Amino acid sequence: MTIGVPKEVKDHEARVGLLPSGVKALTEAGHKVLAQAGAGVGSSLPDEEYAHAGATIVPTAAELWSKSDLVIKVKEPQPSEYGFLRPGLTLFTYLHLAPLPDLTDKLVQAKVNSVAYETIREADNSLPLLTPMSEVAGRMAVQVGAQYLEAPNGGRGILLGGVPGVAPANVVILGGGVVGHNAAKMAVGLGAHVTIIDRNLERLRNLDDIYSSTIVTLASNDYTIRESLKHADLVVGAVLIPGASAPKLVRRDMLPSMKKGSVIVDVAIDQGGCVETAHATTHTDPIYFVDGVLHYCVSNMPAAVPHTSTFALNNATFPYLMELANRGLKGAVAHSNAIREGVNTYEGHIVYPAVAESQGKQWKELSAVI
Repeated sequence: MTIGVPKEVKDHEARVGLLPSGVKALTEAGHKVLAQAGAGVGSSLPDEEYAHAGATIVPTAAELWSKSDLVIKVKEPQPSEYGFLRPGLTLFTYLHLAPLPDLTDKLVQAKVNSVAYETIREADNSLPLLTPMSEVAGRMAVQVGAQYLEAPNGGRGILLGGVPGVAPANVVILGGGVVGHNAAKMAVGLGAHVTIIDRNLERLRNLDDIYSSTIVTLASNDYTIRESLKHADLVVGAVLIPGASAPKLVRRDMLPSMKKGSVIVDVAIDQGGCVETAHATTHTDPIYFVDGVLHYCVSNMPAAVPHTSTFALNNATFPYLMELANRGLKGAVAHSNAIREGVNTYEGHIVYPAVAESQGKQWKELSAVI
């Protein structure tokens, strides 16, 4: 199989879908790897390392996409890449299609077979390819929040951990999953007062055992969220329903009661955001204000630390990529239920129900079309 590694084109996206170590393993297994010139430079991985590992360096994106059987990326195809989509191509990347009906239409029309990192699910219900970037984004959310709480950046002028004699910031985390847990780790480590809100009581019990009395855990409901927001300096949106649009837990009418200069970091923005006033932003233009509340909603947060993120992502994705390369998509789906769960579009059909339901579209069982 010929595997293509394009240079990412999303705003400030410096991660890369495959490491030189992965190139070496794939070529030793008999596959051919094409790497677009400069694909790994943003992650401190020069073309020479790819060439030394056995990749063929291709000068343009058009050539790379046209010659590849399988393209491995980090982020969903951007409008400038839509023209490269074609029947029979397998695309392996983060897609987050629920809030992207136009991209979904393009994948269906071009009959691209797309496998989404974020919906690959193992038998224990874990999401192994979402976990590493959720860990990065959760930790970054608190770093970013602390930065934007500073007055020169538009915030209230609050030091997250406070100092002796001055109370620390109140951090409210909506969701106790991987993002929420990692956000809590950072916030507790910096000395903030942390509240985690989740609807899963068993998860709250686990978090209470982990953090003992250093955090407050609350069962999720409209009243609890509304009251917690009134006292929050930093709110981290960390809610996930795999493949589907995130529920709007923070509604527009809750913002006026929040402190002016408080900060919302909506990590769920990839799936449409869990804050009603959230819309995706970029690293170039990351923030905006609604009712005096600063919103940070960058949809590819881990791209700010591309070296760390690329290695963390590849640690998780590579075994699945090797499976796809060795068996082909049909063979991999037959052999691996996790990869079957990852398929979002196939031969002109949406085959992941949560995506179709989020967009009000028709879908088919993968087994009916493969």
